Amino acid sequence: MAVVAPSMLGADFGRLRELAELVAPHSGYLHMDVMDGHFVPNLTMGPDTVAALRGVAPLDVHLMVTDPLDFVEAFADAGADIITIHAEANNAGAAIHAIHARGLRAGVAIRPSTPLSALDPWLEAAELLLPMSVEPGYCGQVFDEGTYDRIRALRKAAPDALIEVDGGVTRENATALREAGADILVSGSAIFGADDPVAATRAIAGLE
Repeated sequence: MAVVAPSMLGADFGRLRELAELVAPHSGYLHMDVMDGHFVPNLTMGPDTVAALRGVAPLDVHLMVTDPLDFVEAFADAGADIITIHAEANNAGAAIHAIHARGLRAGVAIRPSTPLSALDPWLEAAELLLPMSVEPGYCGQVFDEGTYDRIRALRKAAPDALIEVDGGVTRENATALREAGADILVSGSAIFGADDPVAATRAIAGLE
């Protein structure tokens, strides 16, 4: 059974903690998207934003940045429980080592356009694998249908890893993602754009 990680990038930042506390009891994690304006063409949250939600739920921090090693310490100090970096980023191996040195779980993500084989070096080193289902950078993109096969392949290659899906996750495709082998479903627009974010979270988790 998969858990949901509401993407706080999709929430109203003026009500960030209120909305986090609303969905947290029905979630496994809160997903925090960190973008540097270089690796992806957008700037989002920094360590202070992550720290503001510390204690609400476990924090799953996704570093969409060119040099993740420069960010690990700050987000570990802010309260991250998982820090995910990109295989396409600089010094990925050193960043994973730094994450583990802080006693945290490490994840490795790839873009939909990146071959799945880019995760091969990290199948044993990382606790979480994230084949993104949209190109990183913005909420509300269309889900990449090739994600199902990528999840199935990763589940076979790394049976003990957590597999996360991020981008375009809705109540309509959540069941198929769970059946393919996903453990964590990240969803922003489908939760925070819904009339009832709690009901949307529970539906994506398969609880309703």
